[in-house]
Amino acid sequence: MSKRFIMLGLSAVVALVATCCSVDSDNSGFPSMPEMQQGGGQTPGGGGMMPGGMGQNDTNGNDLEDFDISINKASLSSETESIPTNESDESYEDYLEHSSFSQTVSISYSDGKATVSSLPDGVEASVNGAGVTIESTIGGVAYELSGSASDGYFKIYSEKKFKLTLNGISLTNNTGAPINIQSGKRAFVVLADGTSNTLADGSTYNTPDGEDEKATFFSEGQLIFSGKGSLEVKGNYKHGIASDDYIRFRTGTNIYVTASNGHGVKTNDYVIIGGGVLNIEVSGTAKKGISTDGYVEVFGGRTTILTSGGGEYDADEDDVSASAGIKADLYFQMDGGQLNVKSTGTGGKGISTDGEFILNDGDIQVITTGKTYTYNSSLDSKAKGIKSDTNVTVNGGTIRIKTTGGEGSEGLEAKGVMNLNGGEIEIASYDDCINSASDMTINGGYIYAFATNNDAIDSNGNLYIKGGVIVALGSSGAECAIDAAEGKSLVISGGTVMGVGGSNASFPASSSTQMSTAFQASVSAGTTLTVSDGSKGIMSFTIKRGYQSGLCLVSSPELKSGTTYTIYSGSSVSGDDWHGLYTSPTVSSFGTELGSVTAQATAGGSNMGGMGFGGRP
Repeated sequence: MSKRFIMLGLSAVVALVATCCSVDSDNSGFPSMPEMQQGGGQTPGGGGMMPGGMGQNDTNGNDLEDFDISINKASLSSETESIPTNESDESYEDYLEHSSFSQTVSISYSDGKATVSSLPDGVEASVNGAGVTIESTIGGVAYELSGSASDGYFKIYSEKKFKLTLNGISLTNNTGAPINIQSGKRAFVVLADGTSNTLADGSTYNTPDGEDEKATFFSEGQLIFSGKGSLEVKGNYKHGIASDDYIRFRTGTNIYVTASNGHGVKTNDYVIIGGGVLNIEVSGTAKKGISTDGYVEVFGGRTTILTSGGGEYDADEDDVSASAGIKADLYFQMDGGQLNVKSTGTGGKGISTDGEFILNDGDIQVITTGKTYTYNSSLDSKAKGIKSDTNVTVNGGTIRIKTTGGEGSEGLEAKGVMNLNGGEIEIASYDDCINSASDMTINGGYIYAFATNNDAIDSNGNLYIKGGVIVALGSSGAECAIDAAEGKSLVISGGTVMGVGGSNASFPASSSTQMSTAFQASVSAGTTLTVSDGSKGIMSFTIKRGYQSGLCLVSSPELKSGTTYTIYSGSSVSGDDWHGLYTSPTVSSFGTELGSVTAQATAGGSNMGGMGFGGRP
């Protein structure tokens, strides 16, 4: 199949460069355009622009400079929740609305003691100062905690599921968990509307033999949080909230967890965030905001996680580990809500999963600032925004990532294949912005990738661009905007692409069906280029980062075979843009004419116009 390229004419026709593979960094025989000086370009008005001058390989003008993440305890103004009504739904039993608790046991704490009232038959209580232990053999019981104790606890053994209402409780246990559920049954934890609740543990535990107790709020069974109150959990010994089963967070809740020696939230099975506000701060070495041996699913709410611990060597695994906002062993999936993660420790990651990463909807923001953690010069953990050890799929939603820690600090990484089908992705990274170990396919969506010292988009397999709007800014020098692995192909059959970077770039293979053009130019920051068909602007792009001998790759379905276009520099444009790329620009001034371009179909790998380009065959 033939491949289409545009040929640039500057007084005389200058041949474009085309090859199936990457070109060598020396650019031997590479056609170039005169240096494009800044002039006449209007500051872009859309796409979250933050204009500013920039030099080679710096981060100025990456559009994410002012982007930051911090704890936000404000409640959400409104939330919706879909409650299953079919008993066959696997989550049906997780909703309090489908259970009945007809008997209530009240437990009040004050002045170093606890008072238990309204005990039904089948429920026994033992009180030791401000410590309460419940043993229950019956169902349908609700327990309500109120008051305060500086050294107390609530411990329960129950053979049936139960409801636990926190109704303005402040409880500290200096030698264990203030809430200790030694029951494998479902616990409905209700934060009473309008109440504030706090839990804290000590730095050491006196745990009875044969029992497990590893968090300020601990349960052997499932935990389902609901209610429109607030809960603050301080983990000093180990984790903040932990279940040996799973945890579900529902709408309306407002929970703040801190942990200095363990994970913020830890489960053996999975974590589901259906709504509410969840804030987590962890500071321990190699600790996670949310850690599960299973999966994490996010459907709603606003979750914010801050981690600051560094990396460590694990002698049992003979490997290194670092902090992460979320670590899911099976997979991570998001279908709604907001997720904000910031990791400042060495080797820290935003979201890390051993399985698939799937984003269908919702908003994800990630910042990492740490450098690579290295142990004995042989093992390391690199800072990543989002990392999957298998595949990454983005069908919708938004992703915004900033990784600034240095070499290895990448934005979105898949150790398998990557499929970007929709949504919006904005990444500013020190290393690769988007990287896949195998094939990468871009079917749609909006992508902005700004790499300070490496490739903007890098596939170690084939790279297929079939749709979407893509702005890719790689570093100068050998690194580039869009790169497929040597011996693999970049195939463009749709979408609008503007890529600018160094010379070690890939060019569309012969199987491409959409026209593309590549040319080399020195470009000053702020320059606006326009491709015109003589009556209107087909495409305009404000290059917000300066390049010396930068390589430009352009592809658009608007470029038609046999049509002559004109390239202008210093244009004044307006309209909707994606990080400086105007696909339907309104041009008030075209600026300086640089030359004419004519669409031409040509076989891949040919030296066009008799000009060599020093590329690999």
